[in-house]
Amino acid sequence: MTSYVSAELRRLVESRAERTCEYCLIHESDTFFGCQVDHIVSEKHGGSTEGENLAYACTFCNQSKGTDVASVSPMTGGLVRLFNPRTDHWADHFSLRGNAIEPLTPIGEVTARILRLNEPERVLERETLIGMGRYPPSQAKTRLVKGDT
Repeated sequence: MTSYVSAELRRLVESRAERTCEYCLIHESDTFFGCQVDHIVSEKHGGSTEGENLAYACTFCNQSKGTDVASVSPMTGGLVRLFNPRTDHWADHFSLRGNAIEPLTPIGEVTARILRLNEPERVLERETLIGMGRYPPSQAKTRLVKGDT
């Protein structure tokens, strides 16, 4: 098992996400630190370095997530897995309400909390981008519509 992400695999992940963070939906060009390839299930927890286990994440989401795969949900009191961009549809778990990302499910709640999606500086960043007409980016519009899952 290796954490090396080849240039070809990185291009696949980046292209599939349309250079947009698959967690907070910020476009790579609108975040100072850019985006990174994230192991959805970290290698530490047995995740592999292949397309179906990789997501495109802004630096803030990726660093906040770290190797986490789940958290205890105040909504259920139980252990709940984090949002998985390969198997979950964003709008089934989150809703964009102004400049805040509102969790709709226990998965959305634990993900929003662990990734700190609504920390003041992140909300301010989205507010600024909304004012500029850059958030959500056009690449993310389809993710804002409920899926068939």
